[in-house]
Amino acid sequence: MGMVGFYAGSFNPFTNGHLQIVKKAAKCFDKVIVGIGHNVEKKERIDRNKMKQAIDKTIVEENLKNVEVIIYDGLTIDKARECKADILIRGLRNGTDYEYEENISAINEKMANMDTCYFRAGDLGYLSSSIVMELYNNNKGINRYVPRAVAELLNSLR
Repeated sequence: MGMVGFYAGSFNPFTNGHLQIVKKAAKCFDKVIVGIGHNVEKKERIDRNKMKQAIDKTIVEENLKNVEVIIYDGLTIDKARECKADILIRGLRNGTDYEYEENISAINEKMANMDTCYFRAGDLGYLSSSIVMELYNNNKGINRYVPRAVAELLNSLR
């Protein structure tokens, strides 16, 4: 089977920054699972099933044949193990992200003996789902910040 990476997030919405991480990970792993989780601390702005469909469309359009999208509840580490993942995938925008992610990674390593692989957001480091939603809620264009299928989904919700 080879190396399996598990990229978890609320993806609410899935941005071009997230897509960039998926593309980088798809080059490094035999299989990448994008897990749409439920973060109790974040309000679910968009139905997860609809977001999954938009991400699935994007994955097909980008010809990422080794990427699969799933929806899950509960702890990421439990789902990653259930999916036989070898490594957790995270994107880093900045030093603040790194501090935050390192704490979670340390716990995951202790709990499940599973390491985390970081990918840099690079030139999309400024982009977050919250910023996209702020623009969207104020009727500003979001098309350059999210994949086409996600923009279509958001615009259909207006």
